[in-house]
Amino acid sequence: MSKDLMPDQVAVDRFSASLDRLVPTTQAVGLAVSGGPDSLALLLLANAARPGMVQAVTVDHALRSESAQEAKTVAAICLAHSIPHTILKAEWGEGVPDANIEAAARKMRYAMIGNWAERNELAFVATAHHADDQAETLLMRLARGAGLSGLSGIRERRPLGDKVTLVRPLLDWEKVLLMALVMRAGLPVANDPMNDDDRFDRVQLRTALKEGGFGDARQYANSARHLQQADEALQWLTATLAQKRLVADRDGLVIDTRGLPDEVARRLLLAGFDRLGDRSPRGPDLERAMARLKGGGKAILGKLLVEMIDGRWHLTKAPPRKTV
Repeated sequence: MSKDLMPDQVAVDRFSASLDRLVPTTQAVGLAVSGGPDSLALLLLANAARPGMVQAVTVDHALRSESAQEAKTVAAICLAHSIPHTILKAEWGEGVPDANIEAAARKMRYAMIGNWAERNELAFVATAHHADDQAETLLMRLARGAGLSGLSGIRERRPLGDKVTLVRPLLDWEKVLLMALVMRAGLPVANDPMNDDDRFDRVQLRTALKEGGFGDARQYANSARHLQQADEALQWLTATLAQKRLVADRDGLVIDTRGLPDEVARRLLLAGFDRLGDRSPRGPDLERAMARLKGGGKAILGKLLVEMIDGRWHLTKAPPRKTV
């Protein structure tokens, strides 16, 4: 990488510490690069931290006329600095959906990137989600009444298929710092108009935070990290308790929740659904079922029946529905 594109050493060292915690130093890393300032900063930092060990991919969603050229611009930047790069073009077989375009594009993007990583034998792919993204995600989920797991925000690591792990080494970086890196390097930056479209909840929240003076992304990101740690502690506690409190019965499972806080009991019930191979129920449905159980009743959730018998919850296959 030429000197004018090289981030300062302090930034590289800071990024390396985050990346090394998430990805073994001997492993190559795939980079999802859209051409926006955040992903270009990721490209600069990753290539400086692990020269010769990164590959980049750009997904052209084919939703805007400019997207093809933006992908080619990223390809040119990568070519100039010997970074292998691939453009993946989305194919909307049945046409672009009329609603939830953002969610549909995200689902397609991750599927395509995961397949690309597997083909290139990359066990890790990094995205450029940063502290501002974390703050917005935390507050949006709070406004929607999310529980602890939801309020934990964007995770540093998560599976992307069976063989690939998605990592986010920039979650404690503010967007303004990433923008400064890219501006200093003089790289052309793509601007997705969806990022400024106030029809989207995230854009409305971003504007409100800025105008209200509550835009310190670092503090929100810190809160999300604390909530993640609490969630992980409860996951550990649930797994430990499940060894004795979640036991097989003749026709299902018995869950002993006596003396346990509601949140731990809820997690044990979800663990029971997972053990029996049924889809986890939605939050409101689960809350209603637990209220019935506390009253000594029963409820059907999905394909399973849960009922209170002798002070313990019994989880079995639900009886067939009666047809008229």
